[in-house]
Amino acid sequence: MKTSSDLLHFSPARFIGFLKTENIRRFYLALDEHSGRLIPSHPQLQVLADYFSDDKRDFMQHEGLFVQLSRKYDTLLGAFIHRTRRGQAAGGVRYWTYDSMEDYFRDGLRLAKGMGRKNALAGLWWGGGKGVMARNPAVDKNNPQIRAELYREYGEFMTSLQGCYVTAEDVGTSVEDMAHIFSKTRFTTCIPPELGGSGNPSIPTARGVVRGMEAALKFTGSGTLEGKTIAVQGMGHVAEPLIGFLFEKGAGKVIACDIDPRLVENVGANFAEQNFEARVVKRHDLSFLSTPCDILAPCATGAILNPRTIPTIKAKIVCGAANNQLEDAVRDGRLIHEQGVVYVPDFLANRMGIVNCANEQYGYINHDPLIEQHLSENWEYSVYQTTLRVLAESKEKDEPTAAVAVRQADELAQQEHPLFGHRGFRIIQSLVENRWQDQ
Repeated sequence: MKTSSDLLHFSPARFIGFLKTENIRRFYLALDEHSGRLIPSHPQLQVLADYFSDDKRDFMQHEGLFVQLSRKYDTLLGAFIHRTRRGQAAGGVRYWTYDSMEDYFRDGLRLAKGMGRKNALAGLWWGGGKGVMARNPAVDKNNPQIRAELYREYGEFMTSLQGCYVTAEDVGTSVEDMAHIFSKTRFTTCIPPELGGSGNPSIPTARGVVRGMEAALKFTGSGTLEGKTIAVQGMGHVAEPLIGFLFEKGAGKVIACDIDPRLVENVGANFAEQNFEARVVKRHDLSFLSTPCDILAPCATGAILNPRTIPTIKAKIVCGAANNQLEDAVRDGRLIHEQGVVYVPDFLANRMGIVNCANEQYGYINHDPLIEQHLSENWEYSVYQTTLRVLAESKEKDEPTAAVAVRQADELAQQEHPLFGHRGFRIIQSLVENRWQDQ
């Protein structure tokens, strides 16, 4: 019998070998509403269900974790579902490299929880969910045929889940990939405009992050973005338009980094006429977070703000697009607060991606007021006003901004959808009853 430690320390490749040995192609860990614990689809995975049921950091009554092994490319296709009281779980699918299965599971749990809070705080009638595909290093991720097959299979996976989770674009996934998903399922958003979707959510996401920065500057009495130095960690889909918006706002200098040399070169060329510095960094090298600047904008992966990195931060404000920036929301939220750094919680600032695609099914109008209100200065629930409200309560109560935002979001997440109630969880229960793992 494998222990949880054994399985969690396995690399995805070794874990896939274990699944094949046990003849498991699909599995789930589903919440039992009476005990509050996760129940596995297979007895061989009971150790994982017990481990995460007892976890105090990342597991928060997640309603379901569904994982499927791809047919050809030894890739794990996952869907992590937090709460669905406000509606079906919604969040993008991430295609990323993981060193261990613990990294894989924890990333999915944290991302789903973050999406639930993001959706609730934005006033959207969606629950929290996230897709996670574990990249196989032996597979060419840039091969169009391979990507098409993988993402079409992910679409089939979405269809099999019967709508408890609706996927979208996220790190490592493109609009073209979303078209392949859409070819196999109706349970997706962020599809290309030519197929009736809202397209790439990166630009609105970047706009929302800028509004969070502007609110933090206003709150601290630091003026505007004009003349400021901003350090942007990551140079991907959201970071590149963010850099452009920062220069439009009059930023004095932008310093950015990425692990992909080609991306650094391409983005650097796009801003060659600006006061822009681009750096290549090695994977897991977080020294960039100590760059002297006015605002630090994490726009890559999560869990990068922790006891090792927070003491090195030289910025007065941290506000970026990356999800789950705090490794431990409670511990690290307190640590960054005690250091005197103004932290704008990620799920507050980066909401605009999901806002942009949340209501695709209701059609489009120019300058959609349901979208633009989130970017306005005066609407009560806009990024700007919500940031000011969270920062004010944090200062008044001497409480970390992360704790304030989490409390407000979790209260909203308990509200049930006005038409469908807690339907997402009922779908999960149906999947369990119908033995989804055997289909």
